[in-house]
Amino acid sequence: MSLPERSGPPDAGPAPVGELGDSTAESPRSPVRTTRRRPSWALPAIAVGVVVVAVLLAYLRSGSTDVVSQAVVTGILVGGVYGLVAMGLTLIFGVLDIVNFAHGAFLTVALYITVVMVNRFGVYPMLALVVAVPVMFLLGAAIQRFVLAGAIGKPLENQLLITLGLALLIDNLLLLFFGPNPQSVKLPGDTAVPIFGAVTTVSRLLAFGVALVLAALLYVLLRRTRLGTAIRAVAANDSGAQLVGIDTRRIYMTTFAIGTACAGAAGVLVAPLVTIEPTTGELFNIIAFVVVVLGGMGNVVGALVGGVLIGLTEQLGALLLPGQSPLLAIFLVFVLVLLFRPQGLFGRTS
Repeated sequence: MSLPERSGPPDAGPAPVGELGDSTAESPRSPVRTTRRRPSWALPAIAVGVVVVAVLLAYLRSGSTDVVSQAVVTGILVGGVYGLVAMGLTLIFGVLDIVNFAHGAFLTVALYITVVMVNRFGVYPMLALVVAVPVMFLLGAAIQRFVLAGAIGKPLENQLLITLGLALLIDNLLLLFFGPNPQSVKLPGDTAVPIFGAVTTVSRLLAFGVALVLAALLYVLLRRTRLGTAIRAVAANDSGAQLVGIDTRRIYMTTFAIGTACAGAAGVLVAPLVTIEPTTGELFNIIAFVVVVLGGMGNVVGALVGGVLIGLTEQLGALLLPGQSPLLAIFLVFVLVLLFRPQGLFGRTS
């Protein structure tokens, strides 16, 4: 599901999700165009083929099916959470046209909310979602209303400086209140679970499962509700949305709040899996941008699929390039996408 581009006449309504047609109309007397279009399934099919080839190469490199299956299972489980982080980021970009460099810092705030809920109040880690998601929603709404509202429609460098400064402010506030010492969250009963010849943990399975549920809820929100229709209308044409009575300022604030809540939910889900520091969110910020570019800017479903692909890239890259940082394979994919498919797998050519 992609957020429609801002195009078309002022009275144009929102394009159906995933059904973005060609806006160029031809008159009956105009010659028939014979330009052949690549089928919509072609690029995803190519991506799947590349993954299959990478799995085969990883097997030839390692010589062990157990090692490869472990990498594939871990990549898929981690990729689901990457997708949730990127969904919030791409939603914000698709509606507000803001490149939000503070997205990872919001995730870090949720990590520390989880630390407080678990270590001080004894709450089950996943139940911290009940507190973290509403808090991050309200924080996102306040920041958009009082900090970022003036950045809409401004040059890109203004947005980058504001969100980057916001990220630095949040990181330093967390450092001030919680200190530099790493912290962790333990999930009770986090035992090993065999799956498809690999071994994972309960915490990873829960993180993946809850991420899929939240992604499905976001899809339903955007596709089946009046609020979702309004969000898609503003993404398609904010001037036209105003003409039909949509309060675009409220939609901007709500959309940014939803995107921030996605980052907050992802922070709770990964809390048992990472070492928690004030700068932990920076890594997720980088990966989220790669996922968004891979899936297509403004494409929510593409972000989820891209997250899984990047998770697999991270794990299989560690097998294909032993001794190197897992980020090396991710950045290689990032560069290749920018060179050959800058609009992403599910993005539209201009």
